[in-house]
Amino acid sequence: MKSHKSYIVGVGMTKFEKPESRDWQYWDMAKEAGTAALADAGVDYGLVEQVPVGYCFQASTAGQRAAYELGLSGVPVYNVNNNCATGSTALMMARQFVEGGISDCVLALGFEKMKRGALGGGADGGDFKTSPVARHYGIMAAGHGFEMSPPTAQIFGNAAREHMERYGTTAAQLAAVGAKNHRHSANNPNAQFQDVYSVEDILTAKEIHAPLTKLQCSPTSDGAAAALVVSERFVVAHGLHDKAVEIVGQAMTTDTEESFASGSCIDVVGKPMTAAAARRVYEDSGLGIEDVDVVELHDCFSINELLTYEALGMCGDGAAGKLVESGATTYGGRWVVNPSGGLISKGHPLGATGLAQAAELVWQLRGEAGPRQVAGARVGLAHNIGLGGAAVVTMLRR
Repeated sequence: MKSHKSYIVGVGMTKFEKPESRDWQYWDMAKEAGTAALADAGVDYGLVEQVPVGYCFQASTAGQRAAYELGLSGVPVYNVNNNCATGSTALMMARQFVEGGISDCVLALGFEKMKRGALGGGADGGDFKTSPVARHYGIMAAGHGFEMSPPTAQIFGNAAREHMERYGTTAAQLAAVGAKNHRHSANNPNAQFQDVYSVEDILTAKEIHAPLTKLQCSPTSDGAAAALVVSERFVVAHGLHDKAVEIVGQAMTTDTEESFASGSCIDVVGKPMTAAAARRVYEDSGLGIEDVDVVELHDCFSINELLTYEALGMCGDGAAGKLVESGATTYGGRWVVNPSGGLISKGHPLGATGLAQAAELVWQLRGEAGPRQVAGARVGLAHNIGLGGAAVVTMLRR
């Protein structure tokens, strides 16, 4: 009988790059990340039994085109597309294959080759009525109207406006998220941006959709990431104890009535989904947010980091602005959130993001994160969300 535990034993990622700044194709970046994950574990691709591959902007079976660069072994390849939660969805599939006793060794792979400019969000440049996120943007438009700014920045920016009106959150507190994550990325050679900015720099940057400025919005990016997920018996058989990080809990949720009933953008962009996924993970793992040392969360915009603090139970509703302002979510605080730089500074190639979060946490929990190492980190939490919608929360333990 196969084990019902799952472990990540190898991770890899490319440097995240500005689109069109490097002469490479998606299969090149996937090969680089996948090869790195296999080499990290010391495992040959011939031992891999299944390959879920995540991406959003390439054609059907692009997963095969990418995986074939690692070997032509004939294993099943699954093409995964779940908006910004795509990478963590591929990781979840890999975990389910292992914990369900179907496979002992699964490679989760994610990549994206994007275009320059703002992400459309599925609501512009086409038939709004048939967009998968038409309901989400319809709720936003009913409460806030529809402006000419990029749709994704608009819906999150309107969530920020609501948070400010409801709780007194300030523009400086939102900017503190961007300043923190840019500061963290200075120690991450894989980050798209490694520049440090002050809160004042963030506030005076180009406005995208008030109160959000450019330096608190995640950029479009090219890149790939990968994670090798294996069973306990595979760990034992291959002597991988020193590499193994256990997936002790994981949950995915999608929208419920709660997402839309209030008419609030705070709910539409996924706070209820995140809270529900976190509750399941805490119950399944027996660990709570108080046990977590390091967090990689989906800061597609600064407001989403604040909303996620509240949804994960790091603070009460409305208290997130004060939490980041207090220094509780950086080095020397209660948690270190987004030591990689997060999406805002590390970059956001959609299919790779969730797996890059896992890679960062594995390095942190092994003590391999170099100058951005969180001292004594033993438990990590990843949070990845996509409009449309899906929220994935994963708890990892060394």
